[in-house]
Amino acid sequence: MTVELTSILDSVRNSVNGSSCRLERSRIGQFLTPARIARFMASLFEREREHVRILDAGAGLGALFAACVETMVSRNYRPLSIHVVAYENDQKILPYLKETMEWCKSTCQRAGIPFQGEIRVEDFIAAAIAQAEGRLFAVHRERFTHVILNPPYKKIIGESATRQLLDAAGFGVSNLYAAFVWLSAKLLEPGGELVAITPRSFCNGPYFRRFRINLLNMMSLHRIHVFGSRNKAFRDDDVLQENVIYHMIRGGRKPERLIVSSSEGADFDKSRSRSVPYDHVILPGDRDAFIHLVLNDTDDRLMEKMEAFTTSLVILGVDVSTGRVVDFRAQEYLRYLPKEGTSPLIYPCHFVSGFVSWPDESGKKPNAIAVSPQTMDLLLPAGYYVLTKRFSTKEEPRRVVAAIYDPNRVEAALIGFENHLNYFHAKGKGLSANLARGLALYLNSSLFDQYFRLFSGHTQVNATDLRKMRYPSHEQLLRLGAHIKHQMPDQAMVDEILEKECGING
Repeated sequence: MTVELTSILDSVRNSVNGSSCRLERSRIGQFLTPARIARFMASLFEREREHVRILDAGAGLGALFAACVETMVSRNYRPLSIHVVAYENDQKILPYLKETMEWCKSTCQRAGIPFQGEIRVEDFIAAAIAQAEGRLFAVHRERFTHVILNPPYKKIIGESATRQLLDAAGFGVSNLYAAFVWLSAKLLEPGGELVAITPRSFCNGPYFRRFRINLLNMMSLHRIHVFGSRNKAFRDDDVLQENVIYHMIRGGRKPERLIVSSSEGADFDKSRSRSVPYDHVILPGDRDAFIHLVLNDTDDRLMEKMEAFTTSLVILGVDVSTGRVVDFRAQEYLRYLPKEGTSPLIYPCHFVSGFVSWPDESGKKPNAIAVSPQTMDLLLPAGYYVLTKRFSTKEEPRRVVAAIYDPNRVEAALIGFENHLNYFHAKGKGLSANLARGLALYLNSSLFDQYFRLFSGHTQVNATDLRKMRYPSHEQLLRLGAHIKHQMPDQAMVDEILEKECGING
């Protein structure tokens, strides 16, 4: 049974994942863990324990805790006892979960290991908050040696009871998976280990900042595994998500080095693994605690090249903001063609050869916005601005695409930028011409794009992420800008100019 359990669960998972059930699981953000992933996750636990207490919150079929039991029973050093606590409140899946718990019990009995299994049909978040708070009359505070998680992936609605409960307890997060990981980590005993598979989105950006900081203060990161393909980790569920698996230990000193590995999907026998300095993954002094996934020697060289740039947007006197015009909210003021009483409205479709080409008469998007008291707060004074697209797909050749808004090419006193764009500006006004050109060239360089992909797991290009990036000095940007005339040079020339003017080795 110890050899076959997770494989048996895979066949059950495929049976449970019928089309109607799959839609329901997608609605609640729960995706059942394939056997190969469960086994890999269980293999990451390092420490030997005499008495093992395993927490699996959002257990589903129980593949994760079953893989833990399977792994521990097969090791030379076996625990003296195993206790599993599994949270699951989906009534449809409970019969399968009970069978898994019985299989674990039988396996431990044959190995001569006392086993206790509990299935708690209740809301994990509410139960965990009661445990974590540890108030005078709270329930007994239990602690676990191991946590293994594939939590639900779903945004928490702002006014929901779950959000109110989390906020009141000081666990304010925007997604269920972060809440599950944070609360589970709080339930670990000192030295306890956590292995989780979640979206990569928590590694950077403002939405998970509080979660990231608290988790990394409480836990030391020892291993992180990245999936190269968005659709292979949970292939049967049609999930397009950049997933990572990570192993952390409660408390203790941060390791000098950690393991970063990667694979396309669940083909872990073909994974690439490397030891990386901890400070290359979580940069010292970074108040946002971004997690950089340095997967290979190319990524190391990128990090080294970017060290040549030490200037921030603050030092440059430049800021970046998200376009103010949300088109569906301002629909009554939008016009497909410019006319008297309107100002240009710029969308990503206006990007042509590194500049804004306006108007676009294809009819796909409006070209103008009516100027009125209701729209004045959405408009900016004419000037040189640098724009970037906010959204891309992972498969696109570039994540960061920049264009220059040149006021000499568009006759207008005011300008509107749609919400699918970010715009670089100087206190709400335009930049100098050469500074804008130089900044746009840098943003369109291969170096910037590759580093941004390393730095950010999102397919979005957020203003917050752009603020965190390193930039050339003011003088270097002016020299870069002098190379741009009527259009952006081709990619090879952009990269050559950057290397020459900024002293970057190819």
